[in-house]
Amino acid sequence: MKIAVICANGKEGKLIVKEAMARGLDVTAVVRSENQSEAAKVIQKDLFDLTAADLEGFDVVIDAFGAWTPETLPQHSASLKHLCDLVSGKETRLLVVGGAGSLYVDPDHTIQVMDGADFPEIFKPLASNMAKALDELRGRMDVKWTYISPAGDFQADGIRTGRYILGGEELTLNARGESVISYADYAVAMVDEALKGSHIQQRISVVAE
Repeated sequence: MKIAVICANGKEGKLIVKEAMARGLDVTAVVRSENQSEAAKVIQKDLFDLTAADLEGFDVVIDAFGAWTPETLPQHSASLKHLCDLVSGKETRLLVVGGAGSLYVDPDHTIQVMDGADFPEIFKPLASNMAKALDELRGRMDVKWTYISPAGDFQADGIRTGRYILGGEELTLNARGESVISYADYAVAMVDEALKGSHIQQRISVVAE
């Protein structure tokens, strides 16, 4: 299986590359600057400069793009639209590293995590922009996409256990009542989905056991 990891120099991107390489997959890092991941194959290009030809032949494209500053937050939508356009109508699957703020906390799916009174104000612009990108992605019936939301507490330095609970559109808690997962275990879940392709045109979520 041939996989491209976009923004492979990021914290999550590096771990996804590492996990995929450890399983013997053919991995290409897509990076804007010098490659810092474990991938031997590299496409050094800005995400917005990628063409359909660049992504030709990949079974899976994993989008690990992230934007954090007020002026770049709209790029969540713009970057995802660009990638969708590049793989539109093709067999290539697009897997997206998503956010937790848009997960629902009620069975009717009317209230999201970011609507809660205790949701940090500082993260609301990020969560709302990522939620907007997800809403736009849902309309792309021409793309074999899967959006994977982490748990609410997404721990960059957490350990890799290799285990997780698979959820759906709603915030899922583990047996200890926690919504937490490490970047490393999220990478495990991402590569599992890349291999299985079980959730085409769906949003799923993952939490540590």
